[in-house]
Amino acid sequence: MKIKTVDLFCGVGGLTYGLQKAGIPVVAGIDIDKSCEYAYEHNNKCQFIAKSVDEVTGKEIKEFLKGADIKILVGCAPCQPFSNHQKDKKNRDKHKDWKLLYEFARLVRETRPHIVSMENVPELAKEKVFSDFIFILKAEGYFVSYKVVNVADYGVPQRRKRLILLASRIKKIELMDATHNQYVTVREAIGNLPPVAAGEKNETDMLHIACTLSELNLKRIRHSTPGGTWRDWPEELICECHKKEKGSSYASVYGRMRWNDLSPTITTQYIGYGTGRFGHPEQDRALTIREGAILQSFPATYAFVSESDEIFLRNIARHVGNAVPPRLGEIIGLSIQQHIKKRKYTRRKNDG
Repeated sequence: MKIKTVDLFCGVGGLTYGLQKAGIPVVAGIDIDKSCEYAYEHNNKCQFIAKSVDEVTGKEIKEFLKGADIKILVGCAPCQPFSNHQKDKKNRDKHKDWKLLYEFARLVRETRPHIVSMENVPELAKEKVFSDFIFILKAEGYFVSYKVVNVADYGVPQRRKRLILLASRIKKIELMDATHNQYVTVREAIGNLPPVAAGEKNETDMLHIACTLSELNLKRIRHSTPGGTWRDWPEELICECHKKEKGSSYASVYGRMRWNDLSPTITTQYIGYGTGRFGHPEQDRALTIREGAILQSFPATYAFVSESDEIFLRNIARHVGNAVPPRLGEIIGLSIQQHIKKRKYTRRKNDG
């Protein structure tokens, strides 16, 4: 059967890449951030539409899905309004991106794809916009399931909890069970990469590049042990803010990762030594762009910029941190494949 998928809020293509690896063809990705276009199209060989989802019409989506036996709409609406890192938690619904999940629901109504998948932060499940999203899907005749998973259970070398929703107009659909009872470690993921110093890059991979560290931060990281905290440092190296009661609880910042453990959640700021436990287990620096991407389960060859482009580290780090881990995308794709195969089996059985 011919399958076509459109990926809303596609970014640099983590979800698209994973779906296609699972055999779910994607014909187009839509995202307002045009700086994602090269990475999306180059790695996934499908069309990038630089447009805000609230400006996209059902007619446009239908055109992309035209001729398919199975039509799929997927996406990860921006998670910033729902994240625990959102500073103004009392006014989450005032965030500019809050309404985008409603726009996702609108496009489901207007296009009525056979299958829908939505990925986001676990905190979304507590919000009215999520219950409204489910209500709309059910009103349109969809079977809906969702659960919070740790992506490490599916082979991503990272602690990262995500909310995964699957819906189908065909029959019940669920995310497949965990595939890994033994986690992929930091060492297994990035231990074979060549060493680089802070402020330097590898000659053969322009994205294996680490940010420069100040002399003070170089002293700090040299006193840091894998899995330790800034409390291990000499008194004169501790930040003034951490000496205060309010700052004393932020023990993981300026930390080193451990080789034989998972990485922490790769955020949009993972290239900064002081923004989390993003210190390399051995080398005196924070993670490189490439290391963070691999810990997100992107292949080591994934091109985020062309060879002629200027490299803006923070911009690429933002793209990597915001991405759906490709391996999780693959799991979603495999779950959809299982669902489709069960449907075909039921059809043959009923026809007989």
